Amino acid sequence: MANYDYYRIFYYVAQYQSFTKAAEMLRNNQPNITRYINNLESELGCKLFIRSNRGVKLTPEGENLFEHVAIAQEHLRLGESELQKEKELNSGLITLGVSENALRIFLLDHLERFHEQYPHVRLRITNHTTPEALESLRNDLCDFSVVTTPIDLPHLLQVSVLDHFEDILICGKKYKELSLKHHSLDEFKDTPFVSLTSQTGTRNFYNQYFLDNGVSFHPDIEVSTTDQIIPLIIHNLGIAFYPRKLAQPYLDKGEVYEIPLFQSLPHRKVCLVKDPNKSQSIASSKLIESLIHR
Repeated sequence: MANYDYYRIFYYVAQYQSFTKAAEMLRNNQPNITRYINNLESELGCKLFIRSNRGVKLTPEGENLFEHVAIAQEHLRLGESELQKEKELNSGLITLGVSENALRIFLLDHLERFHEQYPHVRLRITNHTTPEALESLRNDLCDFSVVTTPIDLPHLLQVSVLDHFEDILICGKKYKELSLKHHSLDEFKDTPFVSLTSQTGTRNFYNQYFLDNGVSFHPDIEVSTTDQIIPLIIHNLGIAFYPRKLAQPYLDKGEVYEIPLFQSLPHRKVCLVKDPNKSQSIASSKLIESLIHR
């Protein structure tokens, strides 16, 4: 099969019906263009052009070939145009697997700025628990994940810490007296707890936190998302651990109250997790860079 350069030169000669004009457009010289076309005709075993003093004209075989070459050339042109758009971040798609807390505590503000700067880059965000987001990454269903600790990672995934945050214990008006002094965890044996389900990283975090302090953790009400907790607390259905940043508006309005603890809560992290062996798109690489080096 003839190489691509021959077909490209053939396209320009046919397009302009002139060896001289094709040479100018390709920034080459006419003898070279003529030689390439002669080589192509030799390889294909047929004449592609009828030469005359008035220029060149396609033979029937040349017309047949030109129909296919023109389509291929247009596809290549479109491909180059799309690639240029991606390089300039005027197009592209980023698929993120995120946990709810990571999205609300950290990621939303940064996505807003990224979207303002690159409005033509599309974002596909799948909201998962941390274990589900990491599983999505392992199954190559997203470009990278942004999740909160704790995380259980295979060694081949790469983790970058993006932020730190703290949880606090909160209650509604019914349990307001609990906010007036410090407490130990074993004092809440008869107090109902609201918590995320056991399939979440947050629930695993608190199971371990209670065990480390010699107490078992058995929530009375389980919910699937963090944003379901606040309404339950406001309506006095129990007490719960909640990220301080997300609880602050409700604390400021006096709808919930912080319960001080003697046993300090470990700080948690928001992490970006990616597969170092996976090639990232230009848009995805730019977003990763903006998150890590913000």
